[in-house]
Amino acid sequence: MANFDPLGEEEFHKYGGPQVKYDDEEEEIEDEEDARQKAERERKKAEVRKRLEDAGRMKKAKKGFLTPERKKKLRKLLMLKAAEDLKKQQQVREQERAKTLQERILPMPDNLDAMDEEEARETAEEFAARILELESDVYEKSYIVRQKDFEINELTIAVNDLRGKFVKPTLKKVSKTQGKFDKLKSQKEVKTQKVDLRQNLKNVEKNKFALDDEVPEKSKAEWAKN
Repeated sequence: MANFDPLGEEEFHKYGGPQVKYDDEEEEIEDEEDARQKAERERKKAEVRKRLEDAGRMKKAKKGFLTPERKKKLRKLLMLKAAEDLKKQQQVREQERAKTLQERILPMPDNLDAMDEEEARETAEEFAARILELESDVYEKSYIVRQKDFEINELTIAVNDLRGKFVKPTLKKVSKTQGKFDKLKSQKEVKTQKVDLRQNLKNVEKNKFALDDEVPEKSKAEWAKN
């Protein structure tokens, strides 16, 4: 039995049957595409919103990580660490100082009280020579330090000139080692020479400071002799 067509083939084409059906399918496809694109946009917006919220929470958590209590505890730990490092540095300096003194200082002889004059003189000369040697070493090292400071100042001035900025370098005070060295040397020369103190005395008259008893009596008058 043939399918019943109420409009007939002519009427179907007259009212645009296949075209209407195609248009309906195309509109349906477009609606689905629009819905899919809209859903994709919403999904991307949700992802961006989620990332922003996560970043905000992380920033807030990071900002609130150092609370006043934690800052106080961290400051205390840093101070303890600095004090411990300073104590270690002081111990190292003390050890180096003790080692240096042990190397430079001559030990005192055990039989110092039992020495005769010759042995005591030899010991004193040995100590004086050692002191002179150490003072010479100090002078040389001080000279080297002054030279290095001068070079550093010159380089600092050159760098500032290149930068176009002038900063007056700080000058360090240096000890008067040369004066000490000369004084020690002069003292040693004085000890080796005999000094006649009488040459520095001023000549005075013999009877200038005579006592009254030693003044000769004046001759009496003629009328007082009888």
